[in-house]
Order: sequence, then C-alpha cells, then structure tokens
Amino acid sequence: MCLSIPGKLIEITAQLDEIFRTGKVSFDGVVKEVSLTLVPEAKVGDYVMVHVGAAISIVDEEEAKKTFELLKQLDELNDLYPPNIP
Repeated sequence: MCLSIPGKLIEITAQLDEIFRTGKVSFDGVVKEVSLTLVPEAKVGDYVMVHVGAAISIVDEEEAKKTFELLKQLDELNDLYPPNIP
C-alpha cells in the first residue's frame, strides 16, 4: 500500500530558487531529506504530507499528529526506521 506520511519540516537544506527546494522532515524523531518542489510555500515548522520522498501538501499540526499516531497503531511506519542489525 502506498501512503503519505505527515512530518514536521525542521530545516530547508537547499534552495536553488523559489521552487526547487529540499528540506529535512522529522517523523517522530526519524529525519529524512525530502523534495519541497510541490509545496513552495512550506516553511520551517509546517507539517507536510510526504509521499515517496516528496512533500505533497501542507497539513494542520493537530491532524498530522492524529494521522501519524493512527499509522503507528496500524504498524504502517516500518519503512521509516532502519532495519535492526544484530
């Protein structure tokens, strides 16, 4: 199943112009680099929905947190975390 996952934009890491930007998004402490091309208006502190490495929309903080917790309960966040290496 393909999901988009809400996370908090914590840093803009590259900005070639006003459209082509990348940033770091925190998903409950797991930080990933994502494309911000589809959300040029996103700013640090915003919550964004991320799908396949790209932020696709800005979402309300409360809804983002509820959605993330629900995905956690459904055990749908395994791909976020690195595999356990013995």
